[in-house]
Amino acid sequence: MSFVNYILENRSWVIKLSLQHIELSILTVLVAAFLAVPIGILATRNRKIAFVSMNLANFGQSIPTFGVIGLMLPLFGIGFKPAIIALLLIAFLPILRNTCAGINVVDPAVIEAGRGMGMTEKQILVMIELPLAVPVIFAGIRTATVMTISTATLAALIGAGGLGELVFRGIEMYDSNILLAGGICIAAMAVAADQIMGIIEKALSSGGRREAADVS
Repeated sequence: MSFVNYILENRSWVIKLSLQHIELSILTVLVAAFLAVPIGILATRNRKIAFVSMNLANFGQSIPTFGVIGLMLPLFGIGFKPAIIALLLIAFLPILRNTCAGINVVDPAVIEAGRGMGMTEKQILVMIELPLAVPVIFAGIRTATVMTISTATLAALIGAGGLGELVFRGIEMYDSNILLAGGICIAAMAVAADQIMGIIEKALSSGGRREAADVS
């Protein structure tokens, strides 16, 4: 397993690239969630916003990420900023969809119970709909995180760093050990993130069920 030896011999560089990859992925998902969750909430209240936001998100995700990253170069140059903008097209749609789905599937009887208790629409959103939708929303964030970690490999093409540097260096040098080192590190990172977020998602689901029981 020569690729393991390569990782061990170059562990400081691999760690540096891994930290860059994690930073890029986390920033992308945080920005995507910051934008997608409020828009998703508005979309459940307004059909026009839902139509426009969903279609724009679908259109953005249909564009190949490689092409988007290429378009970022003349607009924003190289580095983290253009990489995050490009990766947002990947991360935004799952979070938006799940935000809308999570709120729309809340049991109407629970909402009516809240209204019967004298809650305003804002209170119903904050105290009933969002707590019950959190597990579904988080599932979208989980999906977006895994997709972003995988796609962030391409960020190395515009100087944003990350484990993609190992992958592309391995391709350029026809060195399978370097290529495997990068690919396996990325896969391991994606699997680890998915497992960790899966545990959090289960905890949130349990909390959501308790919220529903309390209101009903």
